[in-house]
Amino acid sequence: MPTLQINFCPRPLFVTLLTLVMALSASSANAGLQIEVRGVGEAIRTNVLAYLSLERYKNSDDLSPDFVERLQERSEREVRGALRPFGYYEPTVTSEVKKPESTGGDQNYRIVISITPGKPVVVDKVDVKVTGPGATEKVFTDITNDLPVQAGDTLNHSNYDSLKGSLLRTAATYGYLDARMVRNEMRVDPQAYVAQVTIEFETGPRYKFGATTITQSTIDDALVQRFLRYKAGDPFDASQLLRTQFALDDSQYFATVEVLPEERDREQLTVPVSITADPNRRHRYSFGVGYGTDTQVRGTVAWEVRRMNSRGHRFRTEARGSALSQSLDGRYIIPIGDPATEKFTLQGTAEHERRADVDDRTVDFIPSLTHLRHSWFGEHYWQRVTYVEFLHTESEFVASGRNNTQSLLIPGISFGLVPSNYLGEALFSRTLYAELRGSHTALGSDSDFLQLRVQGERVFDFAPKWHVLLRGDIGATAVSSTTGLAPSQRFFAGGDRSVRGFAVNELSPVEPVIDLDTGLPVYNDDGTPKLEKVGGKHMFAGAVELIRDLPKNFAIAAFTDVGNAFDNFGDPLMYSVGLGVRFRLPVVSVGIDVAQALTIPAGETERPGPRLHLNFSPKL
Repeated sequence: MPTLQINFCPRPLFVTLLTLVMALSASSANAGLQIEVRGVGEAIRTNVLAYLSLERYKNSDDLSPDFVERLQERSEREVRGALRPFGYYEPTVTSEVKKPESTGGDQNYRIVISITPGKPVVVDKVDVKVTGPGATEKVFTDITNDLPVQAGDTLNHSNYDSLKGSLLRTAATYGYLDARMVRNEMRVDPQAYVAQVTIEFETGPRYKFGATTITQSTIDDALVQRFLRYKAGDPFDASQLLRTQFALDDSQYFATVEVLPEERDREQLTVPVSITADPNRRHRYSFGVGYGTDTQVRGTVAWEVRRMNSRGHRFRTEARGSALSQSLDGRYIIPIGDPATEKFTLQGTAEHERRADVDDRTVDFIPSLTHLRHSWFGEHYWQRVTYVEFLHTESEFVASGRNNTQSLLIPGISFGLVPSNYLGEALFSRTLYAELRGSHTALGSDSDFLQLRVQGERVFDFAPKWHVLLRGDIGATAVSSTTGLAPSQRFFAGGDRSVRGFAVNELSPVEPVIDLDTGLPVYNDDGTPKLEKVGGKHMFAGAVELIRDLPKNFAIAAFTDVGNAFDNFGDPLMYSVGLGVRFRLPVVSVGIDVAQALTIPAGETERPGPRLHLNFSPKL
């Protein structure tokens, strides 16, 4: 019978395994350095570690005793160099090397560096002179009136470098392209512990914008010219080139855009500009799925034609759906005036929305004009939108089965406060927003009303890590009776951006449910009248948040909300309190809140329990 024989050779196998174990043991016993710096603050400690050769070589594979000793010998000189930028020229430095000790298989040298900074060098004289045509310009006087280096300060080299850098950057940004440092000295007398700073800065003349050369074939050059944040002959300002770049990028007409200054003309004192742009894809499709504590799961599908023609017309249609609302929206947009911020829009929308006990179906068509105008709020502008809304609305009161159908023609105007550098981007909130709208039977509408809504939000900083956010929203309607106001035009309150602690649209006036056949009130099983929430003529919602910063872009907040929707001023308001966590993204703060209602809303028999809310606020 054939047999299978397997021969083992135990000695070579043992040698191989022993070699492998020794290699693994050697790799796990690499020597390293543990460096401890004592006697100085965190900023100086960080700089000391940046100077130390010990820090750079602490993970070296070959840390022999001789090598560590050589690194230690360098340390005193390196520490002295690291302290000089902070004004300490005569520190006392000692270092101690403790022999390798085994810790979890690793062998580590422990280096303790003790530093006594000594007496600091103090700035006793600062002489900064700006001369030339730009010497009296605000951009330079702002620097010279608030110098980062002051007599009596402990010498700090970075503050001196910051001062020089500010002057040079300001000159380059605002067109003083021939500016130069005539003299810049920092004289240090270590024995006397004093230093003197002397700077003489010559601005030279200010250049102006020259001609702009445009290289693109996507839209009319005349339309591109209207995106420019400057005009030929204006004083040169590099920040306006950057804003032009942003405006053209945000237009979505182009895939790539370059806005660059050309070689300056020293005789004419001008800076020509070149713009080069490549076309973007004409069509854009987008799909989105999200979740909100008000809307639950929601989805969006959108199709956008970024340019219909060379005049920059665009079209966008969007379908949205969630548990409470579904809509289809189409917009044809024509750029006018400043095309980054001003436009004529034709908008058509069909929407189905459930608000409390009212089921609304609306179809509207809204031509609108958007303009930007100067405001009296310093560096802000008013975004003004004038419109006429042709609205057909059908509403059903779910509990009673009553229906309300109206056709309305509603002229309106709104004003929103936007930053001076606004380029048409979407805003999560506004410092101030006001809208006035109304309808009249003389215009062919089925009802008469006039409605005003004002919203505001502001963050105040009262300590380095403490902030207060104030938010308010008020609406008021002039109408003969609530029954004459279309349910889709009434106010509801409650939810993430209204009064937290209550469900979305939970706060509303209530009416008894009437049986349509008998005309009699309907009662619950317990004998109480059945009520339905129908919306109110007026609304108020306010919030106060106290916010404390935490590391890693996090913060915590304590807040109280107040508000309600009602038919008469003086009706009771609802209150809530809560706690939340904030996470700061580049342009907005995302908040997760838990809020507890303190009052019982109309139509309910008991106070709601705690609610979770997700919200967005302006970045602090």
